[in-house]
Amino acid sequence: MKSPYSIDLKGKIAVVTGGGGVLCSGFAKILAQNGANIAILDLNLKAAQVVADEIIKAGGHAIGVEANVLDKKSLEAAREVVRNSYGKCDILINGAGGNHPKGTTSKDFFEMDDLGKEDVKTFFDLDFDGISFVMNLNFLGTLLPTQIFAIDMVGREGCTILNISSMNAFKPLTRIPAYSAAKASVSNFTQWLAVHFAATGIRVNAIAPGFFVTNQNYNLLFDSNDKPTARADKILKHTPMGKFGKPEDLAGTLLWLISNEASGFVTGVVVPVDGGFSAYSGV
Repeated sequence: MKSPYSIDLKGKIAVVTGGGGVLCSGFAKILAQNGANIAILDLNLKAAQVVADEIIKAGGHAIGVEANVLDKKSLEAAREVVRNSYGKCDILINGAGGNHPKGTTSKDFFEMDDLGKEDVKTFFDLDFDGISFVMNLNFLGTLLPTQIFAIDMVGREGCTILNISSMNAFKPLTRIPAYSAAKASVSNFTQWLAVHFAATGIRVNAIAPGFFVTNQNYNLLFDSNDKPTARADKILKHTPMGKFGKPEDLAGTLLWLISNEASGFVTGVVVPVDGGFSAYSGV
């Protein structure tokens, strides 16, 4: 991912949760290109370190830090690593999230004949633990890192929090009720936080990506021959721009939301970057 333009982030310290993933590693690289010191937090330390090494090789400053966004002690330990390496956090990107098969139905629509079929998962078969995992990872996985790192932002100028929501928060997708609801909670929480922290000078916004090809959804969108699946075709037909997003398509929105240009009066917004998906009714 290359920066579409430059902003001055020299001396800024950015913490990116889920930083070992496709989209969030791109965020980390963009911030590093603009001079920030990056702490890449991920449950998978190896994945975080790979991204950190790539940033360092390109001339930037980064560290990989193991962290579980659902464990306060783990996050507190990560905060100490960041403080000791760079100082207090200025920019927090809450990017950790994801779905789970146990919170997903087999079909778009419920059919009476599917009741009791072992090879079909209906709404009534959704697993409590699967749903809890998705809700916790996306919502609590945003709330807890904010509790841990925003304490270092209070009372300091130029600090900002960016949450990663989804266009599912605007229009829930079929089959993934838990994920859609979880991302809606992230959008709502973004607005709540923006109000709560307004008097402290901390701005809180969110990006709501549309369909981007990642490791997590690749098998949903492409078959074993790397051809688009039927679900991918449906998605593309409902995306006015007729394509999937690329990580670099998020770079401009990212830089704008954390820039000085947005610092005066932009807070509490959730910006969809989805090729028009959330705006299209299908007609």
